[in-house]
Amino acid sequence: MNKDVDIERHEVQEKSDSSMVWSTFIKYAAYLIIFFGVLYLIIYYLLPLV
Repeated sequence: MNKDVDIERHEVQEKSDSSMVWSTFIKYAAYLIIFFGVLYLIIYYLLPLV
């Protein structure tokens, strides 16, 4: 029994897209700014009212 088997090799190369990196950085920077803004609001405006 003679079988011909073709084996395909797929090589996946990770490409670092600089625009994707910058958009992710901007997204998390915005999250941090919003977080610290809310924290500032709580500490300086709402906490003295209590």
